[in-house]
Amino acid sequence: MKIKPDDVELTRLSSKGQVVLPNDIREKLNLEKGTLFAVTTSDGLIVLKKIETGMNPEDLETLKLIQEAWEDIEKGRYKSATPEEFFQKMNKWRK
Repeated sequence: MKIKPDDVELTRLSSKGQVVLPNDIREKLNLEKGTLFAVTTSDGLIVLKKIETGMNPEDLETLKLIQEAWEDIEKGRYKSATPEEFFQKMNKWRK
């Protein structure tokens, strides 16, 4: 699946601290009531990772890579990119 800038959708936080995931995203990921997520955050970025049956080694590795990326950003070891460049690179990572 290729991610394009127009695949990004907006949502709002409710007064109860709840975030609604847009229907298109729920359908793409087959999300149903009770779906479990791992949640992490750093410097205003929130990451949700769908958890199928608890944490497995692949999930832990993904979270480790995210943490390493944040450390690189915090230490200034990053490149800026246009949204198009970002999504092109993201699509390469998914292959």
